[in-house]
Amino acid sequence: MTILAVLWLFLPAGIANMAPVLVNKIPLVNQWNTPMDFNASWRGVRVFGPHKTWRGLLSGVVFASLFAALQYFIYLPYVTSLAQAMLLGGLLGLGALLGDAIASFFKRQRRLPSGAPWVPVDQTDYIVGGLLVSYPLISSWLSIGGFIAIILTYTGLHFLMSYIGYRLGFKSQPI
Repeated sequence: MTILAVLWLFLPAGIANMAPVLVNKIPLVNQWNTPMDFNASWRGVRVFGPHKTWRGLLSGVVFASLFAALQYFIYLPYVTSLAQAMLLGGLLGLGALLGDAIASFFKRQRRLPSGAPWVPVDQTDYIVGGLLVSYPLISSWLSIGGFIAIILTYTGLHFLMSYIGYRLGFKSQPI
């Protein structure tokens, strides 16, 4: 599987990972900020923290599904219908955001402050989550080499984009 194919196939997960930040900028919609953990705590610490919201999860899954529909009309190998493309996008998005939420749980339990870097977990949580949740759909046509290519490519991209965001002043830390 080529690097371009890897980038294209897994892009809905990346879209899902960015969607919550973008949707948070939409007036009225950004007022729906119900936390995924409903403010629950475990061992004296919030389960996921205030930045993991139902708005973010839902918007990520919807954006990922819609982007996969667009991919279907452009080119999406191994996918035979629009419904299957949207399911794939939704699963990639759901997995990416659940992976991120699970990592957030462990960050909170380690008492790491929100936004503190946790290398390599921060760079791989959404990748592993997206691949695990979409596995039932992609396992018949994505080789182990494809899985490894996705992990390596998107981990590298995460480091690169974080550094670019830092250099442009969008992030306070380079990683």
